[in-house]
Amino acid sequence: MRPLLAVTLGDPAGIGPEITARTLADPESVRAARGLAVGDAAVLRRAAAVCGLDVEINAVTGLEQARFTEGVIDVLDLGIAGDDLAWGKVDATAGRSAIAAIETATRLCMDGAADAIVTSPINKEAIWAAGSKHLGHTEMLGELTGSTRHNTMFVVHGLKIFFTTRHMSLRNALDKLSKKVVEAAIHEAFTALKVFGEGEPRLAVAAVNPHGGENGNFGDEEIVSIAPAVEAACAAGLNVTGPIPADSVFHQGLQGRYDGVLSQYHDQGHIPAKTYDFDGTVSVTVGLPILRTSVDHGTAFDIAGTGKASPGAMAAAFRTAVDFAPYADRIRAEYGTAR
Repeated sequence: MRPLLAVTLGDPAGIGPEITARTLADPESVRAARGLAVGDAAVLRRAAAVCGLDVEINAVTGLEQARFTEGVIDVLDLGIAGDDLAWGKVDATAGRSAIAAIETATRLCMDGAADAIVTSPINKEAIWAAGSKHLGHTEMLGELTGSTRHNTMFVVHGLKIFFTTRHMSLRNALDKLSKKVVEAAIHEAFTALKVFGEGEPRLAVAAVNPHGGENGNFGDEEIVSIAPAVEAACAAGLNVTGPIPADSVFHQGLQGRYDGVLSQYHDQGHIPAKTYDFDGTVSVTVGLPILRTSVDHGTAFDIAGTGKASPGAMAAAFRTAVDFAPYADRIRAEYGTAR
């Protein structure tokens, strides 16, 4: 049976409803999975109209009412936001809708009714205006699932990219690097590679300094933190290589030499992935007991409501969820007990 994917509309005032409508209307998506939009039917109808889609929006209150067929987009209607929201504006009602969609989709996965969540972008100011204290999707999903282990994995053309540090300044990221921190990140990345289908994972660890530090002449993070962490991981039996200069390690990974690359800070992993294929870079939240894939772009308020938004990233996130859906039980087994 085709997997069932719960696709949130994101912020109703942004491009999320548009890229969701285009993706779920695509016959290839229909053939690959049972896609269920989660959000407001009125919002989805408005999005389909501005995109010029000739589809029926089938508002449902339960999965038994969904049709999952070409020419129809099934939406689990939350009835929060209407079609009168201003495009491209921060709005507390839009924030409440976005939060409710995430909560509902998560519940479907936690209950076993859905195989994965695919999320559209939300606006932080809008969810804060609605009363949320979370920084974004990941933190919200962590609380909803009771997980504190969550991290980000990028998938781009088969290569999986992980992060030792993410949402902090570069200065703070460098200060945070230690043998203990890098070694823990290596083990988490290696576990994720196995959970997401790599039988005998090969992980590369990126250096932070030019030319890998040139034996300490361009910085000592490699000597003090990264190399000792790699050595400890190898001693534990993991197939890990590094530190490898960052100007070559991602190319090597994309060429198939490695299954995954551990980057040391946010932009180190984001830049090569998005430069290589912006729309094809998919964010997967690892460490949750459920499968969640996402676009890795924002709400694009500047073009919301114009029908111009490219659905490429959402289509890629949808396809990735289909590819990883067979691992749903493995994900739940690995991450459902380690909170």
